[in-house]
Amino acid sequence: MTTDFQQGREALGRRLRELRGRRTQRELAARLGWPQAKVSKLETGRQTATPEDLMAWAKSSGHPAATEELITRLQGIEDRTRSWQRQLSHGHRPVQDALTIEYERSTMVRGWQGDMVVGMLQTADYSRAVFTQFAELQQSPRDAEHIEDAVRARGRRQDLLWQPGRVFHIVMWEAALHATLAAPDVLAAQLDRLASVIGLDTVRLGIVPFGAKLRIPPANAFWLYDERLAIVEDWHAELWLDDADTIALYLRVWDTLAASAVYGTQARRLISHARARFADLA
Repeated sequence: MTTDFQQGREALGRRLRELRGRRTQRELAARLGWPQAKVSKLETGRQTATPEDLMAWAKSSGHPAATEELITRLQGIEDRTRSWQRQLSHGHRPVQDALTIEYERSTMVRGWQGDMVVGMLQTADYSRAVFTQFAELQQSPRDAEHIEDAVRARGRRQDLLWQPGRVFHIVMWEAALHATLAAPDVLAAQLDRLASVIGLDTVRLGIVPFGAKLRIPPANAFWLYDERLAIVEDWHAELWLDDADTIALYLRVWDTLAASAVYGTQARRLISHARARFADLA
């Protein structure tokens, strides 16, 4: 999942080596006031440079005019790999707003989620629980104001479900129905919400049953916006991928997973089974 990002870091590292020229790593490290290990890691792509690192490198290597080029290269890497730490530094709201722009630009949105209910179909209480837990994990702002801003932003995006001309084809693994990410009454209400969207002309909701024959593992969550953008979720970052070959690969992945899903009455039956479990716990 991190291949493109790592290749970008390695390419940037090669450029840094070129700029170092005939100086040894030790000599450049001394000029910079850094440990030699940092110079080595940046040149081999084992550490991500900051803009300040690149400015200092360009100046100390005798190529201050290369600063803008280096920072542009870094931005190119980060545009594809958007770390959660950076994105969530001001809470979840900015992330939600950025995603809403992509939803608004799209007429066909395909989604795969294997471990929780997708954001477009979450209730406010479920979203609140998820945002709170992820904020704690990523050590980002988790006070009530930041969390509620994110909940409201996600809720506003869900208005798109009611706009004619859009299609949201969402596939989830059955495990997502059983994940106890919130209190039982919240989970029961969430499953009621899922059942209620089956039949909307803008939503196709498929569930991959536990016993379904799978041709590939039900791995990371991802979204496809028309055929122009794939957003893939990992623990450390979101990958925003827009090259044709990668889009084609994720379309094949999505088609393969969707082929194992059930819809309509069969999907309702799986949702009802999960809901009964949480009703017993409430």
